[in-house]
Amino acid sequence: MRIGVPKEIKTNENRIALVPSGVETLVAAGHEVLIEQGGGEGSGFEDSAFTEAGAEIAPDAASVWARADMIMKVKEPIEREWAHMRRGQTIFTYFHFAADEQLTNAHLASGATCIAYETVELPSRELPLLTPMSEVAGRMAVQEGAKYLEKLYGGRGVLLGGVPGVAPAKVVILGGGVVGINAAKIAAGMGAKVVILDISLERLRYLSDVMPANVQLIHSNRHNVLEQIGTADLVVGGVLIPGAKAPKLIRREDLKRMRPGSVIVDVAIDQGGCVETIHATTHENPTYVVDGVIHYGVANMPGGVPRTSTLALTNATLPYAMQLANKGWNKALRENPALLRGLNVIDGKITYQGVADAFGLPFHEPAQFVV
Repeated sequence: MRIGVPKEIKTNENRIALVPSGVETLVAAGHEVLIEQGGGEGSGFEDSAFTEAGAEIAPDAASVWARADMIMKVKEPIEREWAHMRRGQTIFTYFHFAADEQLTNAHLASGATCIAYETVELPSRELPLLTPMSEVAGRMAVQEGAKYLEKLYGGRGVLLGGVPGVAPAKVVILGGGVVGINAAKIAAGMGAKVVILDISLERLRYLSDVMPANVQLIHSNRHNVLEQIGTADLVVGGVLIPGAKAPKLIRREDLKRMRPGSVIVDVAIDQGGCVETIHATTHENPTYVVDGVIHYGVANMPGGVPRTSTLALTNATLPYAMQLANKGWNKALRENPALLRGLNVIDGKITYQGVADAFGLPFHEPAQFVV
């Protein structure tokens, strides 16, 4: 199979979908790999490292898209890439379709086979290709939130960990999943007072065994969310319903309960965000203010630390890419139910329930396409 890796062109996205060691593995298995010129530079991988591993360097994105049987990316193809997509081509990347109807329609029209990193799901319900980036984003959420709490950036002027004689900041985390637990680790380690809200009592019991003493665990409901955000300095949105839009846990009218200069970092922005007033921002212009509350909605947070993120992501994606390359998408999905869960769009049809529900479109069982 010929695997193509175009350069990421989303604003300030410096990751790449394949590192030289991954190229070496694919080439050793008999596949060809095309890397767009300069594609790895943002992550610290020069073209020479890819050629030494056996890749061919393509002069531009059009060449990669035109020649590749399977495209590997980090972020969803954006509008100026849509014309390159074609029927019979497999695209393996993060899509987050449920948050963007135009994106979904473009991929339906292309006829391409779209396998989403974020919905590959193990029987344990673990999302192995989303986990590494959720780990990065959860940790970054606290790092970024701490920065924007500084007065220079319009924040309350609060040090997250406080100092002896001065109370630490309060960090409220919505969701106790991978994002939430990683945000809590960093916030607690910095000395903040941390509250995690989650709807699962089983998850809260688990967190009570692994979290330090300065992390409080509270069942998530409307009353408790409002009570906690009212005294929060930093709120981290880490809610996830795989493949579907995130629920809106903080409404516009709730912002008046929050302290002026407090910060919201909504990691759920890729799935539409769990805050009603959030919209996607970029690393260039990451924040805006609504009712005195700073909103941070960068949709590709891990792109801010591309070296770490690229290595973490490709550690997870390469085994699945190998299956797709070695067997072809049909056999690979038929033999691996976790990978089949990643199939979101094929031949102009939606095969993931959460995406279909988001736009009121017909859902088609993915199994019917891998007979």
